[in-house]
Amino acid sequence: MSGTTPVFSPAALADVLRRLGLSSATPLTVAFSGGLDSCVLLHALAGLRESLALTLRAVHVDHGLHPHSADWSRQVQQTCARLNIPCTVECVQVTQIRGHGLEDAARRARYAALARHVGPGEVLLTAHQADDQAETVLLQLLRGTGVHGLAAMPAVVPFHRGRLARPLLDFTREQLAAWAAREGLEWIEDSSNQDLRFARNFLRHRVFPLLEAHWPEASRRIARSAGMAAEAVELLDELAESDWNLCRGTEEGRLSVGALRGLSPPRSRNLVRYWLRRQGFQAPTAMHLDQVLAQVARDPASKQAVIRWPGAEVCRYRDELTARKPRREPDSTLRLHWNPADTLEIPGVGRLRAEPARGDGLSQERIERAPLVVGLRQGGEICRLPGRAHHHKLKKLLQEAGIPPWERRRLPLVYVDGELAAIGDRWVCEPYVAHGDEPGWKLRLELIS
Repeated sequence: MSGTTPVFSPAALADVLRRLGLSSATPLTVAFSGGLDSCVLLHALAGLRESLALTLRAVHVDHGLHPHSADWSRQVQQTCARLNIPCTVECVQVTQIRGHGLEDAARRARYAALARHVGPGEVLLTAHQADDQAETVLLQLLRGTGVHGLAAMPAVVPFHRGRLARPLLDFTREQLAAWAAREGLEWIEDSSNQDLRFARNFLRHRVFPLLEAHWPEASRRIARSAGMAAEAVELLDELAESDWNLCRGTEEGRLSVGALRGLSPPRSRNLVRYWLRRQGFQAPTAMHLDQVLAQVARDPASKQAVIRWPGAEVCRYRDELTARKPRREPDSTLRLHWNPADTLEIPGVGRLRAEPARGDGLSQERIERAPLVVGLRQGGEICRLPGRAHHHKLKKLLQEAGIPPWERRRLPLVYVDGELAAIGDRWVCEPYVAHGDEPGWKLRLELIS
């Protein structure tokens, strides 16, 4: 953001579009709420459509939370019809309010709906402006966020299969309102934007007027600081990417504990945050991050540990960290009859299927007259692998293969007449192995992510 805020105009918006790399070759979808900011954005883009050869369409999300929401949907459709811009109305149901709060739950539902309208090479435009940016920075500060939070809303970011751009971040709400008044625009006034129970509304109507009275242009300067924080974020991410390449585990997505120990504490914190963020997990609190790094600094007695927070858990097994979504453990008493010709749905685990093979998998001859039952580990199972003279405890086989405990609990076991015949799609036990050119069933396991 420059030192002097430019006055809003379609020409100024055209300059921003060029700076963001948005051209006539980029299909643009406007997130159109019908409020002041999105009305300004849509009308200004409509004015530029011919000169810049823009491809425009709009999407309105009806959250169903306001008694007039259906009327607003009709109003935005009428506005788009006058501008000759195709418009789609998405009706969503806002859920998980108790877990996330109404504001965040509505935002999640809105962006999930908008994502359905962004294809490869396409860009979603939102009408966030400088005051929104300043409010976001202050909210993040009050939450005790790090540098990524202070960077607030970037001007362009990958989104779904395309990108999301915010071309109004250089302009204040006052500037947009002045242009709207000159153009005689009409927009929707959402009464919920006056509800001071919502944190953003409280900042907008109570806190920022006080700040602006004492520090003129406080919003613009705070928003400018977000841009500086965004530059710092780029540097931190570049460093984290370099460290990630040095600290990769033996399997995709895993982090090496030994390599992580070789980093300084600030770099290890930065890498763990980056590692989680690139996998789409919610950032850990400072307390949870400390717990993760504590498991890195020392070896747990059992060589395994789990740190959990909403939406994520980090598991240590031996010398590696794995991040995953929390899952309900499957029912260990589960017993399912199975015909290998059919795909078996295993609750809490995934799908088990069998493919015809030669000299591989379960011998079709040895299992054709016996009922097959699929269950989960109970403890004490044994298996004799091909080429071995003796039986081995399944626990030992799993440990030797380095399979983490949380994966062992979801590994289906196939029994023939009560005898263990196969362990997921990893091993087949004698005497049920298909040899030579013998017809077999090759097992395939598709785990629930």
